[in-house]
Amino acid sequence: MEFQERKRILFFGLPWTFTKYSVKEEVITIDSGLLSTRENDCYMYKVQDVELTVSLVERIFGLGTVICYTGDTTHQTLKLEHIRNARTIKDYILEASENARRKRRTLNTLDIGTGELGELDDMD
Repeated sequence: MEFQERKRILFFGLPWTFTKYSVKEEVITIDSGLLSTRENDCYMYKVQDVELTVSLVERIFGLGTVICYTGDTTHQTLKLEHIRNARTIKDYILEASENARRKRRTLNTLDIGTGELGELDDMD
């Protein structure tokens, strides 16, 4: 499965911008710019969490913003802004990222601190 979307302006949700999003099974790609272009890729297995935000104006025009929190070194947050089918794309990214981690046998861990635990008081 693959999703192709364009960033839209909030005025009637029209695709008058030069930013394109491509969400594939293995990679998320953001292409932006007209004269000077920039392409940003993030492998699916690096996506750690996904968030969906919908403002009032986005809700009126059927749009949403998907925010991907990644372990990527260049962009730790990827924003797919003002896109249609935002909830479907968010759900797909969550599932595809989990499947990609399983295929690569990677583990997503969180650093909860390295401080030592103090001794517990005697509980009688």
